[in-house]
Amino acid sequence: MEISKVLFISQEITPYLPESEMATIGREIPQGIQEKHGVEVRTFMPKYGFINERRNQLHEVIRLSGMNVIIDDSDHPLVIKVATLLPTRMQVYFIYNDDYFAPSLTKELETIESPEDNDERIIFFVRGVIETVRKLRWAPAVIQCSGWIDAIAPMYMRLNYNDDPSICDAKIILGLFDEDLPAPLGKDFAKKLMFDGIKTPEVKALVDKNATYIDLLKLGLPYCDGVIKYAKKVKPEVLALVKESGKPFVDVADSDNMVEDVFNFYQSF
Repeated sequence: MEISKVLFISQEITPYLPESEMATIGREIPQGIQEKHGVEVRTFMPKYGFINERRNQLHEVIRLSGMNVIIDDSDHPLVIKVATLLPTRMQVYFIYNDDYFAPSLTKELETIESPEDNDERIIFFVRGVIETVRKLRWAPAVIQCSGWIDAIAPMYMRLNYNDDPSICDAKIILGLFDEDLPAPLGKDFAKKLMFDGIKTPEVKALVDKNATYIDLLKLGLPYCDGVIKYAKKVKPEVLALVKESGKPFVDVADSDNMVEDVFNFYQSF
């Protein structure tokens, strides 16, 4: 497969958040692929309140902002901000709404400070990314999702947006890390997904239940084309779920040349 454009949907990216395994890989893989292979890369992450806009030179993209995301019959304005990572000039887009990513007085992320909103926060972020990509009229060959906050993105893309020219031809890859939800999601999560017309058996099984990280993977994994294990430690039940799915899989956790291994995996489709 010839690859000219890759979309990364990331939960954390350094230097916007403190260094962690996920945040470091969230920068190094897209940056490395852009530098070494000349691929056009765009990366999306939440605009957490912790992120200093002035220091990181974020600015609002007026032509992209102004859309609303409806969640459970309530409108939420979608604000798009962008920054450029030097020296590669890699563009990073930030999904923002002050209902879900309000400025914080502490250094804790909103996902930890207010976990009771994570069900809607997930839906808003995922739909915000997809709507922005559509408005950009930008069609990536590969879409990589990393982190629980976008684990359901493959499901939305394949069920609600699969006829969209920006999405329909892309291969969707899921990245695995050592992670878990700060707290189980609220019991209305399935109802909010069903409001968007997603009524798969996996969603119906979550009605009136608190969804876990494993539940999110069960929603998103069936709609992925492949899985990459980035972290050295990934929960056994996660790996068992991936094995059961039969999806193409690669483990790059101990790789000496992770960028090349990831890019080669993309090209294998």
